[in-house]
Parts: sequence; C-alpha cells; structure tokens
Amino acid sequence: MASPLKEQLSQDVKTALKGGDKERVAALRFTLAAVKQQEVDTRTELDDTAVVAILTKLANQRKESLSQFEQAGREDLAAKERYELGILQTYLPQPLGEAEIDALIAEALTATGASSAKDMGKVMTALRPQLVGRADLAAVSAKVKQRLAG
Repeated sequence: MASPLKEQLSQDVKTALKGGDKERVAALRFTLAAVKQQEVDTRTELDDTAVVAILTKLANQRKESLSQFEQAGREDLAAKERYELGILQTYLPQPLGEAEIDALIAEALTATGASSAKDMGKVMTALRPQLVGRADLAAVSAKVKQRLAG
C-alpha cells in the first residue's frame, strides 16, 4: 500500500521546482530522501504511519539543531533549521492535547488490563500507533509509568 503522505511530498517537490523555490526544494528533497532510504533499508514500501515516524524524527533533529545553533549564536543556521522545521510540521498530524493523551492512556490501560509496572510494554505497544508524530512518547511513557505505580 503506497503512502499518500509520500506521494504528497513528491508532488510538493515538483511544485516547488516549478515555482523556483530552491530552499523548499532542498528541504523537501532531503525529507523524501530519508523516506526512500528507509524503504531501501527495510526493503518495504512504507505506509503513512512509518512516514510520519520518519518526519517526527527529522523534526526532532531540527529542534535539537535549532537549540544548539541558537546557543552558539549562529542565527543564519538557526534560521535554516527553523524554516525546515516549519516545512516538516506541515506534514505532521496535529499534536494531541493533554486531555486527549490522558484519555488514550486510560483506554489503553483498560484494554490491556495493565495493573503494574511490568505491564508497561503492553500499554506502550497499544498506544504507540495512535501517538506517533502526535505526542512526545517519552512524556507519555512517564505518565503511564506514574499511573501504573499509583
């Protein structure tokens, strides 16, 4: 099953090329290359969930770089990272709010029958597909751990 998100990236590269937007072309090509590299590495065609995971990873890398460039006083490089992060975020799903995350955690706890910290893996496995690209999985993991401990 082909990824509509990957197709959208390809179309947007073509549109940016026709429009002469070199910065956007470079950012989109880099993103598309990361998706294609993952397909080559896994020898599978990625679905939207996998593409979102790659986009999330790239966005997190941009955030980290942005922070480092700002601390180093490199506004030129920080501006480039900010621009690329903005492009990546247009392809990512909207982040979930705290209430939505709490509801999904409660639902996963009930569905998996989790009752102690040793059930943590089951709960996170149930949550991960719903949260990829929409929430910080480390923060969600901490919340689940707190719920299971308390």
